[in-house]
Amino acid sequence: MNFRAIWAIYAYEMARTFRTLAQSVISPVLSTVLYFVVFGTAIGSRIEDVEGVTYGAFIVPGLIMLTLLQQAVANASFGIYFPKFIGTIYEVLTAPLSFIEIVIGYVGAAATKAVMIAVIILITSAFFVDLQIQHPVWMIGFLLLTAISFSLLGFIIGIWASNFEQLQLVPLLLITPLVFLGGAFYTASMLPPFWETLTRFNPVLYLISGFRWSFYGVADMPVGWSLAAVLFFLALCLGFVWWIFRTGWRIRQ
Repeated sequence: MNFRAIWAIYAYEMARTFRTLAQSVISPVLSTVLYFVVFGTAIGSRIEDVEGVTYGAFIVPGLIMLTLLQQAVANASFGIYFPKFIGTIYEVLTAPLSFIEIVIGYVGAAATKAVMIAVIILITSAFFVDLQIQHPVWMIGFLLLTAISFSLLGFIIGIWASNFEQLQLVPLLLITPLVFLGGAFYTASMLPPFWETLTRFNPVLYLISGFRWSFYGVADMPVGWSLAAVLFFLALCLGFVWWIFRTGWRIRQ
């Protein structure tokens, strides 16, 4: 394992975050504060609680997951697409690196950024609501697994995209709607029977449900199902990334 090369990719990607601090960190945190103001204060004042949890506190895991998924996909997709765009990807591919080392460098940096922003949002939310984390180990586990899984998805999107418009297509048309329809701001039991059943086919519901359970011990789905969903998605993304490097799809073609 070439740890020096992995560190070089990782450090370069992390340095880009601090060069664009306002866009990378401050912007998503401010967006989350606005969510707290609108949903937590304006709407939350009209809702007493959800399954024994105040509404403002109830939406915290959903807000963190929303930002985590968006940032993981965006950072990983741009991180691998930009070298393709300017042609420096061939320097990476011709270097004495295995595809595992390349993926660890890019995906590791994207996941680190996403987790870093998620932690900042978690700390920020403590100023607005009374937070409880009943299962901190599970919380960290879900946070890391989700960040890595969706960073891998972003890596795949970055390789697939042939222009900047396609780079934004999946996050805008798929990730954000799935999060909003996956119980980020409500529990599935609040929906009419038909929509509750339909929501259970949304994979993001399992991620948010497991993450919320780690906070308050309440969940739409059994925590075992949530963990299985995250691991299945992680394995699926790893398999697809392996296939990309095995065939050279969208990299050498």
